[in-house]
Amino acid sequence: MQAPFDWHGAAIAPLTVVDRNYRYTQNVRRFFVDACGPSFKFDKAFIARLKDGKAKTMGDAATEWISRRERKPVL
Repeated sequence: MQAPFDWHGAAIAPLTVVDRNYRYTQNVRRFFVDACGPSFKFDKAFIARLKDGKAKTMGDAATEWISRRERKPVL
């Protein structure tokens, strides 16, 4: 059996699988800021999407976050 991914300290890449042990840590936040830009913020809907149990990678999640931001009107 493989050890759970270390969301606190392991290197996170776009192909890193979001598994059932996913945690939103400072390490994860750094990945998303690098991938999505300095305006990245966690919100309840995004966190729920990450933890929904559906197969996805961190790259998929970053692409989705960017897509959601592009659909929101900027005031």
